[in-house]
Amino acid sequence: MYAFTYERPATQADALKLAQAGGKLLAGGQTLLASMKLRLAAPEQVVDLGSIKELQGIRKEGNAIVIGAMTRHCDVAESAEVRATIPALAALAGGIGDKQVRARGTIGGSVANNDPAADYPAALLALGATVHTSARRIKADDFFQGLFATALDEGEMITAVSFPVPKKAAYVKFPQPASLFALIGVFVAQTDGGVRVAVTGAGNGVFRHAGMEAALDASFAPDAVAGVKTDAGEMSSDLHGSSSYRAHLVGVMTRRAVAQALA
Repeated sequence: MYAFTYERPATQADALKLAQAGGKLLAGGQTLLASMKLRLAAPEQVVDLGSIKELQGIRKEGNAIVIGAMTRHCDVAESAEVRATIPALAALAGGIGDKQVRARGTIGGSVANNDPAADYPAALLALGATVHTSARRIKADDFFQGLFATALDEGEMITAVSFPVPKKAAYVKFPQPASLFALIGVFVAQTDGGVRVAVTGAGNGVFRHAGMEAALDASFAPDAVAGVKTDAGEMSSDLHGSSSYRAHLVGVMTRRAVAQALA
């Protein structure tokens, strides 16, 4: 590590002032602290959001579930409200990392980081969620912009995420055994606006699969996507899996997700 100043504001307003002055926001710390230890990140000031109560909690507003940015993965997984309205989201949160990660990691931190193999971005994109920030509201379709890139401006802070309640939904992933990140993860949601299919772990960031969505709009059944192809040329390839293997897994995970949503 190296020298830096540490701030722990008690209010959202105070945290925003520090962020706008150049402070690096610390949510759960699952990525930032590891990056600092490896000297991949060197912030001069760290702003810990852990004491800000207004950024925590889960509530239902109309036909949507609103989750505060500093709500931990374990709280989402164990929430009776989430389990009753969007059980696929609770199941996703319960499958992130291990118990230690779920006890520290937060939804806002995961969404802001936008790791290409993270689970939450798939949920946001498939459910048509909205990211609430200190300045505006951003639709998930506009928020994720590629590898670790988002629509957030400098000094802008995520305050909550709202998820419309779907008719049916499920998330299925093939985890990389060591990290438990998704080698491929697919979130399928049947919504009032049609079927949405989001894929994570496959490339430079989460994306919607238009071919799968069209097939499932015509027939919401596992067999409907059996003939839908995924372009291996757009998949990533590494020691954990080739691009062709990942393309194959997209189809397998999508069929499983649809079957689970119908169960």
